[in-house]
Amino acid sequence: MSDSGFTLEELINAVQSSKKYSQINSDLLARIAAIEFPKYKDLKTAIKQTRTKIHRLTSAFQSETNNYAQLINDYRVIPKFDEVKRLSFLKRLMRSHASTRERLPFVEDFFQVTLSRIAPVGSVLDLACGLNPLAIPFMPLSPGFSYWACDVVEPEIDFLKAWFKEEEIEGKAFVCDLLGQIPDFNAQLCLVMKTLPILDQIDAGFSSRLLQSLNCEHILITYPTKSLSGRGKGMQQTYSEHFNKLTADQPFSIQRFDFPNEIAYLLSK
Repeated sequence: MSDSGFTLEELINAVQSSKKYSQINSDLLARIAAIEFPKYKDLKTAIKQTRTKIHRLTSAFQSETNNYAQLINDYRVIPKFDEVKRLSFLKRLMRSHASTRERLPFVEDFFQVTLSRIAPVGSVLDLACGLNPLAIPFMPLSPGFSYWACDVVEPEIDFLKAWFKEEEIEGKAFVCDLLGQIPDFNAQLCLVMKTLPILDQIDAGFSSRLLQSLNCEHILITYPTKSLSGRGKGMQQTYSEHFNKLTADQPFSIQRFDFPNEIAYLLSK
């Protein structure tokens, strides 16, 4: 119990009372609440700060207007033979998530360029995926590929589960809190897209732990070079230095790729 008399459970329940934050995986929400709980003497401030931290981690990238249940129904009514309309729908949906929206102008080249050396890719693990799996049509994947994708936004994962089923994609979309457990999948490729800077804010050792834990032949790590507001703020240099330090003693061969607002590194064992 804090000095003011409120409990951690009361803080968690208060944060979850908002529809926006009730959609976030409860393990992650409880983790952030436990970090913020001892810092504040009044419940109102603790609620605000906990929600702010979760917003920066994930909610800032989401559209609050997406009705995923309706969206999957809208997608299903598009005839399967009409690939143009289906792809147009996916692009429109990717615009609703900040990470995929930023990549959308060059998404058709992004995966072809970064993965050309290892293509075709037979299996993918996509961590903190957002709506990135919707870019599967642009990826150089082999016939019969498998794809595992995880994130903390539960309605988003429910949508991806339904979309995987609709497209008969072998694999699984599932909820996971990477700060608590890194999935142990033996995949050819792991995607870690713009994720490390965010989770390192909570756990400074996360990036290093991730590289040590992943059981993948190749890892594609990307960093943003602009903020969500479009400002550079020296991010390219900062994240380049972060990556170089992170991989200084790691046994990877590394390729770097520069895009208009994103740096990508392909790590190969």
